[in-house]
Amino acid sequence: MIPESIMNEPSWYESSARARINGLLDAGSFSEILGPQDKIMSPHLDLFDLPPAFDDGMIIGRGLIDGRPVAVAAQEGQFMGGTFAEVSGAKLVGLLRSVASAAGTSQAVSTVVLLLDTGGVRLQEANAGEMAVSETIRAVLDVRRAGVPVVALIGGRAGAFGGGGLVTACCSHIVISEQGRISVSGPEVIETNKGVEEFDSHDRALVWRVTGGRSRVLLGGADSYVKGDISSFRQTAAQARNSAPSLSLETLEREQERLEQRLSSYGNCRDTPEIWTLAGLPTPDKIADLTEDEFISLLAKGRRCHDAR
Repeated sequence: MIPESIMNEPSWYESSARARINGLLDAGSFSEILGPQDKIMSPHLDLFDLPPAFDDGMIIGRGLIDGRPVAVAAQEGQFMGGTFAEVSGAKLVGLLRSVASAAGTSQAVSTVVLLLDTGGVRLQEANAGEMAVSETIRAVLDVRRAGVPVVALIGGRAGAFGGGGLVTACCSHIVISEQGRISVSGPEVIETNKGVEEFDSHDRALVWRVTGGRSRVLLGGADSYVKGDISSFRQTAAQARNSAPSLSLETLEREQERLEQRLSSYGNCRDTPEIWTLAGLPTPDKIADLTEDEFISLLAKGRRCHDAR
């Protein structure tokens, strides 16, 4: 079913990374760093006879949202699955480090917004990609420790898998749509390693029940749920900084406690309808069939299971 919002507004899922940035930021405010004209490309893809991209699938820069300065990074999921690699990773880490060092100065930004759309590490640059993920996680935490919220927006074709799922979980606030997916291991990886009996990656209903936006926000793996249009992501991103928790030992201890409670309550469940039944949700086997407005109304009633990632 196509969400009502996509009928009338530009779809986040269908848009390119640059179109998402253009719709997210105030008109004309985006200033790109290391754009395509600089031709900073991967030095590795030619070895595999693969075409590079002038921006290596990572767009970074600064702009405004409702007049407030923000730093923004967007992955192009249509290029190499939006994967983390040497050049794309270096661009993202450099942006985050500049934000952390500028905190509290006249060059400070109010928020970092990450438009993540990734299958994880680029296999052709595996070691560099793994390093990029680890450095990104450290840089995200440094930004948060400096007092700047990091907001992740998830709703693209590639989702946020592998290292992208880990980066997402480290952010201050996660905004997701029904089309978004978050997971450390992707469906194909699980099936390859554990067999189709464990997880059938071709069962799209199963994939979305387990990793999709509705399940993630109900379980606390995402903080805000939006309809799948760009304007909804923009509105929620502008507000998210006001509710983002600080990075402190107390925050981490609360998250750990909630995760332990969630595992204790639902650890033996095999599929999400079992979880929703135990959580007391109405019509637990029909969550995926609710309209966007019906699901948002359900969330507004406080039907969150556990606010932990």
